[in-house]
Amino acid sequence: MTIYNALQNRQLPALPTETDGTVCRKAMMEVLCREEYGRLLPAGEVSAEELSTDKSFCAGKAPLSKVRLTISLPQGEFSFPISCVLPKGNPRCPVFLLINFRDDVPDRYLPSEELVDGGFGVVSFCYKDVTSDDGDFSDGLAGVWYEGRERHGDDPGKIALWAWAAMRVMDYIQTLGGVDAGNVTVVGHSRLGKTALLAGGLDERFAGVISNNSGCSGAAISRGNRGETIAVICDRFPYWFCPNYRRYAGNETAMPFDQHYLLALTAPRRLYVASSAEDLWADPTGEFLGAAAASEAWEKKGEVGLICPDRLPETGDVFAQGMIGYHVRPGRHYFSRYDWQRYMEFNGVVANGNGYFLSILD
Repeated sequence: MTIYNALQNRQLPALPTETDGTVCRKAMMEVLCREEYGRLLPAGEVSAEELSTDKSFCAGKAPLSKVRLTISLPQGEFSFPISCVLPKGNPRCPVFLLINFRDDVPDRYLPSEELVDGGFGVVSFCYKDVTSDDGDFSDGLAGVWYEGRERHGDDPGKIALWAWAAMRVMDYIQTLGGVDAGNVTVVGHSRLGKTALLAGGLDERFAGVISNNSGCSGAAISRGNRGETIAVICDRFPYWFCPNYRRYAGNETAMPFDQHYLLALTAPRRLYVASSAEDLWADPTGEFLGAAAASEAWEKKGEVGLICPDRLPETGDVFAQGMIGYHVRPGRHYFSRYDWQRYMEFNGVVANGNGYFLSILD
């Protein structure tokens, strides 16, 4: 099946446009925050306290620093820890900002030494240090913000709170010496891939966004989804989203948007979407079609988005020549070394302007 026919079958709403024909970020941000994730908190003032430094980390190639960030909000202060691994002798290193499931450094999803050897620094934090992954809105940042009140309408869910935290980490990265603060890529896997897409889409300071197996309500198109659906995700994880999102459970065709809006927010910056062939719950085809549908936003900015043959992807395919990268690897739902290798290659090629841009490969 051609990409065009596959997209036609999904019957997606058009991307909103400005009078000059470019895609309207404001309209996409408005509908996504109002109808799906909830409206973000105000930025707040960020201060940092270094807690410890391990100068021998990675055999001395890259010190590991633990830092506590404190953000002042109208309701009070909120703090959470982050970890920074920055290679020595590379005063302008690009940085991955990883939203992770654990605070371990290294971690099974965070190959610190491999990233350092690839020329990258990495800043990471554990999402549960921001607020718990459940319906408890008295925990952590959620408790500070909600002060015991119930959520309604477009009040933010947990994904929006985790995304907000990633933006505050970005505030801190902007103050660091020894990094290229204009070349920071936000990364996440699964539910945190959804989070990375939201954080990077809304915050244009991120030079790139990486979604690893983000699936339903992440990179995957909701209309015609062949895996997890809005009805299922809202039953299991209603706290990830704003209450308004439930109105589209089993009613996807009524949405005035779909997930290609979320991906299009990154244009004209770097975006990478990755799937796993056996991760059918995340609908790999839907993830690919999300990237393909969003590609129009890059084209209208004078860039080339997704470069690929005019067909649906096959296991092992890697499309990484345009400003949108995509691969589907063998295996299941996981954040693998293979994925990280593709991300390092993509960031190195695209950031340095060495890509060869063609819309469809013969």
